[in-house]
Amino acid sequence: MGEIKELWCPPIEQLVCEIKAVNRAWKAASELFGEGCPLSTSSRDLKTCLQVRLLRCYAPKQVYLAIDKRADGEKLYSLYLREPIENWRDADHLPVRVAKEVLKHEDSKRD
Repeated sequence: MGEIKELWCPPIEQLVCEIKAVNRAWKAASELFGEGCPLSTSSRDLKTCLQVRLLRCYAPKQVYLAIDKRADGEKLYSLYLREPIENWRDADHLPVRVAKEVLKHEDSKRD
């Protein structure tokens, strides 16, 4: 049973590094090929899935959501880390509308 938990909840450091790497890939793909290209949308969706996994495994003790008051335009959550990981204080942004949609969908799958 422990092996399955490790697959679903890898170490927080691993998840944060994966989120950061996928976020960079998403931004690069968007700049190179446009936001609507399959590589861009797939990278964006993978980042969201990793962020949800981070929240499911480690919130609220090690990570929490808070509105980023510095963001312009669309409302964004930052996934703040209670302790820095490789000098990162957060695990990037998650649009509020996406968080509501994805977390609601995830909760309905459990019922």
